[in-house]
Amino acid sequence: MANFVKAIPLSSINSAAFTGDYDVLSVGLDNACSILRIVNDSNRDVTVSYDGVTDHDYVVAGSNLTINAQTNSRIAGDIAQFRKGLPVHVKAAAGTGFVYLAGYYT
Repeated sequence: MANFVKAIPLSSINSAAFTGDYDVLSVGLDNACSILRIVNDSNRDVTVSYDGVTDHDYVVAGSNLTINAQTNSRIAGDIAQFRKGLPVHVKAAAGTGFVYLAGYYT
């Protein structure tokens, strides 16, 4: 049986709207994803939160963060995933450009 990788719809936020507080990049993942990518195509470094409160990751302006959860599976053959419905937030000062969220699932 073949497993096919599918993509969730791309989410984005315009960094011009940043306030310095957490802004919603995704209200919740459409599917449980084994790979998440945050592409920071803005001129501001951004802090990432997966609950809207706690600082979890940091993405430098003009770079991206790719997290392959599957490489962190503890048992061979098991699937490690970010849960369906997981919110993703970013914060920074107002800037120019967009920040994007892409996700992949099987």
